Amino acid sequence: MKKISMFILMICSSLFGFSQNQSDGINSQMLEKIQQSYKNTDQDKALRNAVASNKIDNLVVNLDNEAKYDTYFSNRVKSKGISDQKSSGRCWMFSGFNVLRSGMIAKYDLGEFNFSHNYIFFYDQLEKSNLFLSLVIKYKDEPLDSKNNEWLLKNVLSDGGQFTGIIDLVSKYGLVPSTVQPETYNSENTRKIDELITLKLKEFALELRAINSKGDYENKKVEMLSTIYRMLVLAYGEPVKEFTYTLRNSSGKEISTEKYTPKSFYEKHIGKDLAKTYVMFMNDPTRPYYKLYEIENDRHIIDGINWKYINLPVDEIKEMAIASIKDSTMMYFSCDVGKHYNRTKGLLDVNNYDYGVLMGTSFSMNKNQRIQTFASGSSHAMTLCGVDINKENKPTKWLVENSWGASAGWQGHLIMTDEWFNEYMFRLVVDRKYIPSKLLRILDEKPTMLPPWDPMFAEDID
Repeated sequence: MKKISMFILMICSSLFGFSQNQSDGINSQMLEKIQQSYKNTDQDKALRNAVASNKIDNLVVNLDNEAKYDTYFSNRVKSKGISDQKSSGRCWMFSGFNVLRSGMIAKYDLGEFNFSHNYIFFYDQLEKSNLFLSLVIKYKDEPLDSKNNEWLLKNVLSDGGQFTGIIDLVSKYGLVPSTVQPETYNSENTRKIDELITLKLKEFALELRAINSKGDYENKKVEMLSTIYRMLVLAYGEPVKEFTYTLRNSSGKEISTEKYTPKSFYEKHIGKDLAKTYVMFMNDPTRPYYKLYEIENDRHIIDGINWKYINLPVDEIKEMAIASIKDSTMMYFSCDVGKHYNRTKGLLDVNNYDYGVLMGTSFSMNKNQRIQTFASGSSHAMTLCGVDINKENKPTKWLVENSWGASAGWQGHLIMTDEWFNEYMFRLVVDRKYIPSKLLRILDEKPTMLPPWDPMFAEDID
């Protein structure tokens, strides 16, 4: 027995020694070889001085690409008034409201008009808090470090979101004009209040997990949400319940003066079932096309709808986008906005910058590879409102209305080349009347359920 134990000990020691001797660390010989690969020529010295002293983007502007820039669009949906989400992640809401207000402006020939983002955002944060606490209860019997609980505690509360949030929140709580419930400092600067509510919700999560299986979760949850409600009221004001509003056209002529609730205002002036009107499409080359997907627990309210989408090749998404724009209908659109972005011109173009030339290498991953390695994904929602089509009937560039204020980009808009659209567009929400029947039939299929921690499903938040 003693000999066997010694033999095992020798084997373990040998294996341990082997693993130590075969270290993957950078040893002196490896470091010398790496260092020798850098030649330090006069050209290298000049480049090093330039790169070390300047913003990299300024050094790699592709001047050959400058002449291709223009702001003409053969087809464009005009809007009235560029919005500004300020220091918040509410781009998804601003984009969704741009779609809804565009129709209302056209319907009544309004001047500049917008819905109150603050009003819906209040309920968004309250509903997300309830969603979090409800999921805490759902997964309370799983270990705290289970995948579900890990995701939940890392994604407690956010001011980001996507279009299903518009559908659920507006359908449940209605809409009010921006003048009825204006922005507050904290609705435009959400970071601190979001941080405080998140901290409180995590505390509540531990309290709920400590309750035994016969505990009164519902009463406890109401008590917790009452605390959250008070915090939200302090930051955003209490949501309006009734109001009187005068609707005027672009000439200032009164159309009507009526007393409303938020629901009655929505029903009278928008009036359509958003869930039955809009469909989300995605271009995700890592998954099979012409399939319906659903993201588990990815919604804004517990009694709402999970995020569902049809995955399509980008060219088929473009066909619906063009049909919608030609019919003067804007669309919710999201993309990886930070890639190859010229802020001065508001131009998104894969040829804006020559990073590879400066660094002496290439950056050659395709869209599929960037998604798989978490190098790219949707980060920002805007409103697709224009396309320029050439003589061959092909799109050459696209226009989106942004929510970073009128002075950002090109007159509050961003222009993207068609090549950039191919590489960095991810989601488009389309009215059903522009969707071919063969694609609508996919909605009748059973969706493939995907986990919320998948790399493709970060919220639109920039």
